[in-house]
Amino acid sequence: MSPVTQEPFSPPGPHAVARQRALRLAASSKPFVARGANLQRCTNCRLPPTHCICALRPVAPSNAGFCLLLGDIEALKPTNTGWLIADVVPDTWAFGWSRTEVDPALNALLTDPQWQPHVVFPPEYAAPSRVVSAPVPDDNRRPLFVLLDGTWSEARKMFRKSPYLQNLPVMGLHPDHSSQYRLRRSAQDHHFCTAEIGAMCLDLAGDAPAADALDAWFGLFSERYLSARGQGPLRVDSEAQRRVHALGGITRPAQRSADAP
Repeated sequence: MSPVTQEPFSPPGPHAVARQRALRLAASSKPFVARGANLQRCTNCRLPPTHCICALRPVAPSNAGFCLLLGDIEALKPTNTGWLIADVVPDTWAFGWSRTEVDPALNALLTDPQWQPHVVFPPEYAAPSRVVSAPVPDDNRRPLFVLLDGTWSEARKMFRKSPYLQNLPVMGLHPDHSSQYRLRRSAQDHHFCTAEIGAMCLDLAGDAPAADALDAWFGLFSERYLSARGQGPLRVDSEAQRRVHALGGITRPAQRSADAP
């Protein structure tokens, strides 16, 4: 497996979730107003320029890939963590979910012979014959994890009303730890955010370096986001930052992005 590398200071091109954000903004008839909407943000990491982490971004090629199905405004939310998966794992695709229209590129991805798709969802919602506890072994196909990225009610609707998912295996997760996500309130205490689920999927697939990179990136993003919200000091030598530094041996912190004025 290729080692984890660190992106250079020049900002990369927009990834799959960033492109979905641009498409959703273009389709909006009025501006999307979220908490902190007046805050100036880096367009790549979505943090204020003073808290920008773009120069620390790890990239971890993995055998597994991700297909994110996004709820209506999920890509617009600065707290979305599917964005972090696309930051770290190059083979990440994202699609806006619709009950009545299916992107042809989504169908093409799910039927691509190089991929073995798995819908990651609580197994109690699926027929027992579809449920697996780990990626289905296949020497000729790589695991593709389909994550339903939205509110819990949106995710359930996606699962029930997406015919193209109905014949795919459903992989349940059984974590032995609680969620560390603190950027939004969850309807259920045992729910995990999308990035945490992604890291667990990578671990199950045997992509330990990518799992560690994603988990570390999620930790640093969360710490900086909460600091920008006024819930903690900005620490450039925190445990979360040291963990990301250790992935690629980078010791120089980034305090600004090329997108910040």
